[in-house]
Amino acid sequence: MKFRMAWAGVLLLSSLQGCAPYRKVEGPISQLSDEQSCGEPARHLIVVLPGLYDSPADFVDEGFVQAVRERQLDADITMLDAHVGYYNERQIVSRLQSEVIAPASARGYESIWLVGISLGGLGSLLYTQAHPRDITGFYAMAPFLGEKALVKEIVDSGLATWRPGAPDQLGSEAWQLAKAYMRGAPGLPQGYIGYGENDRFAQANAVFATALPPRHRYVAEGGHDWGAWKSLWTQFLDSGVLSQTQRAHRACVESLAP
Repeated sequence: MKFRMAWAGVLLLSSLQGCAPYRKVEGPISQLSDEQSCGEPARHLIVVLPGLYDSPADFVDEGFVQAVRERQLDADITMLDAHVGYYNERQIVSRLQSEVIAPASARGYESIWLVGISLGGLGSLLYTQAHPRDITGFYAMAPFLGEKALVKEIVDSGLATWRPGAPDQLGSEAWQLAKAYMRGAPGLPQGYIGYGENDRFAQANAVFATALPPRHRYVAEGGHDWGAWKSLWTQFLDSGVLSQTQRAHRACVESLAP
């Protein structure tokens, strides 16, 4: 019963935000891919997890893919249809590992980045907490970090002194990851977080950000919407975090020039 009550939090999130249809897990996670077109295989991979209402195609329509291509990054992009069913059935981490990350590692990518928005931001944190050595880094934009009671508990006690309660409490693993970053645990990938100033999750996100270096936090005008997320994505891409992939791709383009 404890398991069902804790993970019902995602469905509760749906009811608070509107009528998001529940989708059962049926088969592998659907993927939409965009490969860089330099003429040789990309050496880097960006894996994108959507929010509660979003689909992989939204990242194309909202210009996320185009923003990467305009900066000539040597990176393939895989956008996942990792819907709420994978979270409610607690399969998001295992499915990511077996169906996305492990095959990508086998293909020989030099770096793998997880990028998630809202519910997908939580997914990126859950995966990092479970398999920190599998990825190069994560960028969580406006991540959902648990229900209000959990967030209030952490805000009131302070992240440094907070101790996890029920092991299956939704969001608890993400906060345990934050504490690992705060104490400088070894073997953790690069972590970044971004959120809108007026986002409903801004307070929780700001507390999480205290566990990361100051330059690993991005803040944009706006709320929990694509306008803010596009600004956050632009900030991240222009920060130089992925500059190695940019240099590699430019070298490739120059090598093909007549």
